[in-house]
Amino acid sequence: MKKKILIPTDFSKNAWNAITYASDLFKNKECSFFLLNAYNATMHSRGHLMKDKAEMLSFETEKNKSASGLANILEMLDFRGLNEKHEYHIVSVKDDPLSAIQSTIEKKDIELVVMGTKGASNYENKLFGSNTINVMENLRSSPILGIPLDARLVHIKEIVFPTSFKTHYKRRELVHLVEIAQLQDANICVLHVNDHPELTVEQQENKQLLEDCFEDASFSLHHIGGSDVNSSVKRFVESRGSDMVSFINRKHSFLDSIFSTPMVEELGMFSKVPLLVMHDSKY
Repeated sequence: MKKKILIPTDFSKNAWNAITYASDLFKNKECSFFLLNAYNATMHSRGHLMKDKAEMLSFETEKNKSASGLANILEMLDFRGLNEKHEYHIVSVKDDPLSAIQSTIEKKDIELVVMGTKGASNYENKLFGSNTINVMENLRSSPILGIPLDARLVHIKEIVFPTSFKTHYKRRELVHLVEIAQLQDANICVLHVNDHPELTVEQQENKQLLEDCFEDASFSLHHIGGSDVNSSVKRFVESRGSDMVSFINRKHSFLDSIFSTPMVEELGMFSKVPLLVMHDSKY
């Protein structure tokens, strides 16, 4: 069965990089890629008749731009050289990005969303665009792999998985992380950040559960001291040249401030390192 992957695009360089990164990441796997563009009418004018006519013209313009942009992507992929294991489908939807992604996931039975971390209209000094943050924070029906503009896939050797060992894990929450590690023959670095390396009985049990979940992949256990989890993760990733960071976005995660403005500015590693965001299976 082909893996179904959704890639939203706004036709920016970052969105194109996400498409090529995903294609290379899963080059040895049978995949169906769904390239999604969400558009909306943008013009407004005074008066009901004038407004209706202007919005209709705007709708047709945006609809045509969406169809043309998606067709251009298919041409670019063809020029790049298609993988016989991959097939591409285009989806053009009049909706906001989050709603379009959610509806496409449901209609197409999508397993993974891959998207650029910045869009065409985002400021240069922002590592994450507003649409990306909105999707990563609110989309809970699929894991999301965020790809920075500067990320290039040569070979993933190491994926960092920060944890406090304070919550229990389930295999179904981690299946995509394990799959990527297997496909790339990568090692998962389970990183415990805490000033006190000793674990409680409950943490020991959760640690054993996590080890069981990773039994089909290569993994190693690491501890780093520090009370500031986010900066400690950043320091660890940069010191080792890790290739990806992954975590489960629980409602009360110890990394739940990762998308706040100060945190995004602090986590400069995400200008080059992809981020795999998974979700608590209860939601």
